[in-house]
Amino acid sequence: MALQKILSVSGRAVCVPGNDIDTDRIIPARFMKCVSFDGLGEFLFYDVRKNLDGTNQQHPLNEERFNGATVLLSGANFGCGSSREHAPQAIAKYGFKAIIAENFAEIFFGNCTTLGIPCVSASREDIAKVAAAVAANPQLEVTIDLQALEVSFGGQSIKVTQRESARDGLVNGRWDAIGELIEGKTAVAATAAKLPYVAA
Repeated sequence: MALQKILSVSGRAVCVPGNDIDTDRIIPARFMKCVSFDGLGEFLFYDVRKNLDGTNQQHPLNEERFNGATVLLSGANFGCGSSREHAPQAIAKYGFKAIIAENFAEIFFGNCTTLGIPCVSASREDIAKVAAAVAANPQLEVTIDLQALEVSFGGQSIKVTQRESARDGLVNGRWDAIGELIEGKTAVAATAAKLPYVAA
């Protein structure tokens, strides 16, 4: 079964502002002692969302008006720091389907892509436009069109960029290398059977 082609992502958005938001802030290391990634979403941005006693701090993700948002807006160098796969997994388990930021750390970007989470880049000014529109109307639908490389919202639009290899993989349903390998296991087995150095 072919991977889903991700041509666009639509949903309500929330802005978590700031530059150099690293993977330890996205998912603190103490929550990585898990057998599976299930449940990681509740710990997303935990140390900046929660006080030591577990009560809420002031944070966009704690605001009821942004509940259910599936598009995350942020600043420059998003996902920097360690290469932990738990960071994009926590973002996915929380419910986010796409991220718009000025730019992304390399490994984080790749890990998101293999989860089918498009990461697109826009200028600081354009992200501010989207964030302002969302703040004014949290119910506003934001659509990321990966074919046109455009984000539309409330009658406005901005241009975005994305590495072509990632965009091509997402729109053509080739974003998960392991999924592709599993899908082609019959062809892999047939090729292996022809190779004299592969044990039967």
